[in-house]
Amino acid sequence: MTSGELTSVLVTIGIAVLFCALILIGWRNMKRRQTDIPAPYAGFDDEPEHQFTGMYVATTRYEDWLDRIAVHQLGVRSNATLELGSGGVHLLRPGTTDLHIPWNAFVKVARSAGMVGKFVERDGLIVITWTKDDFTFDTGFRPRYHEDTAKIYQLLASHQADAAEQETD
Repeated sequence: MTSGELTSVLVTIGIAVLFCALILIGWRNMKRRQTDIPAPYAGFDDEPEHQFTGMYVATTRYEDWLDRIAVHQLGVRSNATLELGSGGVHLLRPGTTDLHIPWNAFVKVARSAGMVGKFVERDGLIVITWTKDDFTFDTGFRPRYHEDTAKIYQLLASHQADAAEQETD
């Protein structure tokens, strides 16, 4: 290897390390700015009635699907199992903290083509809106199998309708 080639390799490695360091600094600063965001609900006993595999995309601020929440490991993309039980929604994420949403915190469900850097076919992403301590979140889930998207949406929409009926009573 010539000295010119060695210099090019070292410069490339230096630039890559610099970019990685800047990304880590940005992530740390974002977590610092988000300290006022409440921690998600703790896990609770629930018997799963429906189970789907897929990808946990991220959790963002309500209707701001580009503002990933970095605190409480809510911004970590991972494989996940979505469970729907009588008590609520559970996103079981191996390697990171599970996310549990009781039905009384569930607000609505929507479908989207993208969220925080994950873009799929039209309406291929499930977005679950929920609240905690007067803060509203949007959580994205991408089912592994296309046919599960409509099933999950219908199951969650039925709980949305139930919540709307209880408010009018």
